[in-house]
Amino acid sequence: MTVSQVGPPEVQPAGQQAPAGRVHGNRAVLTASALLVVGVLVLSALSLSVGAGEVGAGDVLDYVLGRNGARDSSRLSLVVGDLRLPRTLTALAVGAALGTAGCLLQAVTRNPLAETGLLGVNAGASLGVVVGIAFLGVSSGYGYLLWAFGGAVLASALVLLIASRRGGGSPMRLVLAGSALGATFGGITSVLIVNSAETYDRFRFWVLGSLAGVEGFTKLTGLLPVLAAGFVVALLIARPLSALALGDDLAKGLGHRPGVIRVVVAVAVTLLTAASVALVGPISFLGLLAGFLARAVTGPRLTAQIVLAGLIGAGVLTGSDVLARVVSRPFEAPVSVIIALFGAPVLIAIVRSRRMASMGMTDPAAEESPKGGRGVAARLPRPRKGEDDGAGTLVVRSGSLSLLVPRRAAVAAFALAALLVGAVVLSAYAGQSEMSLSRTFNAVFGSGDRFDVLLVQKFRLGRIVAGLAAGAALGLAGCLTQTLARNRLATPELLGVNDGATAAVLLSATLSGTFGAWWAGPLGALAAVLVVTAVSGGLGQRGYRVLVVGLAMSALASAVTQVVLSRRSLNSASSLYVWTSGSLNGRSYSVAVPVLIGLAVLVPLALVVARHLNVLRFDDSTAASLGVAPGRVRLVCMLLAVGLAGLAVGICGPVGFVALASPVIAGRLAGPLRVPVVGSMLVGATLVVLADTVGRVALDGVEIPVGIVTTVLGGPFLLWVLLGRSAAARV
Repeated sequence: MTVSQVGPPEVQPAGQQAPAGRVHGNRAVLTASALLVVGVLVLSALSLSVGAGEVGAGDVLDYVLGRNGARDSSRLSLVVGDLRLPRTLTALAVGAALGTAGCLLQAVTRNPLAETGLLGVNAGASLGVVVGIAFLGVSSGYGYLLWAFGGAVLASALVLLIASRRGGGSPMRLVLAGSALGATFGGITSVLIVNSAETYDRFRFWVLGSLAGVEGFTKLTGLLPVLAAGFVVALLIARPLSALALGDDLAKGLGHRPGVIRVVVAVAVTLLTAASVALVGPISFLGLLAGFLARAVTGPRLTAQIVLAGLIGAGVLTGSDVLARVVSRPFEAPVSVIIALFGAPVLIAIVRSRRMASMGMTDPAAEESPKGGRGVAARLPRPRKGEDDGAGTLVVRSGSLSLLVPRRAAVAAFALAALLVGAVVLSAYAGQSEMSLSRTFNAVFGSGDRFDVLLVQKFRLGRIVAGLAAGAALGLAGCLTQTLARNRLATPELLGVNDGATAAVLLSATLSGTFGAWWAGPLGALAAVLVVTAVSGGLGQRGYRVLVVGLAMSALASAVTQVVLSRRSLNSASSLYVWTSGSLNGRSYSVAVPVLIGLAVLVPLALVVARHLNVLRFDDSTAASLGVAPGRVRLVCMLLAVGLAGLAVGICGPVGFVALASPVIAGRLAGPLRVPVVGSMLVGATLVVLADTVGRVALDGVEIPVGIVTTVLGGPFLLWVLLGRSAAARV
């Protein structure tokens, strides 16, 4: 996006008329605002008129206006005064808060795909609720409110503290800190849930998000000052935030302090989101939807974006709540599912529109040209002072054949391979049975006690092989995706792969009555990507269009998954939830062998493509002049990543954090100028095997799923890698 798109509005000299285009734009914004206000009022009236209690619009109007003794009626006082009116006002306030928060986050991170869970607020609120349920027996809506708000504030405060160290919180540091800490909090939440069926039974309904529990004004009035403070801060920070879009140096020249601006924005987002999650539960997709639609209407004017995002959020949440009451009577549908089902198609339609194309939001953001006009070479990753640049190579010759082996990457690969062997030995040895290391080695080769051989060969080794296959596939898929997107946070789940594969496996379990159809994972992943590709108009270089459609697809698939879990019996839902957290329980050779065959085909292709990915670090014209077809390479890489991620989900469920962390760790070891294909596979396999071992032995009689272990332990480690002293200058 260019400076003219995101900068503050220009001031016209005295006596000079504003350009006709700007006048037309102001009129369009005013018209859109008026239409949104009318729409919100209509939806509010509909919300007051629809619901249980056989109370129609006429009775509601009499009660609101105090006519015909309506307020003396106990039935009207209960239905309208205690139920519908507080629920409608809560929907309006929460929708506006989430819309505003989403708009602020998208502005401060300069990322139109940012949403309100970015600072770890949703994960912190969920952890707070689970802690209250598990340890204090909280069961009331007001108890949920207090614990959710406390957890959300704590999470956001930690993110701000971490991101502001060593030079202030840049947008990337905020994103990285929020992602890593949110993953850790989510993992801790899952640990508490899998160990308590009662806690999970309460949590699985709260996490869907609903306004059904709103009764009276107690909750709303308790958090109204928090919401009001968040709205006020959002409006006051709009102009400084517009200046920040010009870049930190120009913003400083205009008298602003970028670090302070980001902290204030994060505080406003925390206040708005924490209060919203405490009132109705986590509804993450709404902030993304409202902020994106507001930008589509207003363009770069941030104050108008904030106002319209609030109106859009209020209207969408109120309308979704009305639909939630009527689509499955006499029951209520989760409001977050309604938002995903209706909001995702709208978001897709907007991102495919010509207006978005004219705003430059369907193409990848252009990287800024470095000072001095050094061009393409300046955009390549550069090693730090004193660091091996990865250029040192060994020449291996055999007759007329020769091979160049990068020295640092080779050393890193051998070290990771040795670590992987140690992890396999530890996993085969560790367990609840007290078996010595020598007995373990004998059992591996089929000698010794028959029970030892049965335990090691039939159960542990099959599970280890499954974990090796899944980890290698996840690491390689993450490496391809991150290199292709030039983004360390990019994983296959951005294209709906994980959620699509998970929904497919759950659907196969529902239809067949049995669980374990590993082949449903790749099919679901492929179906998700085909839909994303077809709807977005192809992968190519369409940047944000593909990502937005992928996020919409993920929201739809995730909504389906949550509904399936909420509608099943507690025992069935608990088992399925463990798998959706990522688990190797019950996995053996029967699942691992087909995946290993798939890896035998896909890995060599990935090694070939990796050479072309190095060239794609230049711009497309330079890559084409070097004999590389950028579009073809991107398509092949995306298909490889999808196939690998789908195979991994079929084995152990959606362990997305491994795909995120493996390339980052491998890249640090191999050097900045290498695509760490082999290293990512080795790191991914090691992480999965070690995490499965820890999950089996950490608690007596209870197994912690591998996906939960990786997020709990890997989150802080990844945060240290990305935001440590050595990375501070680059983030």
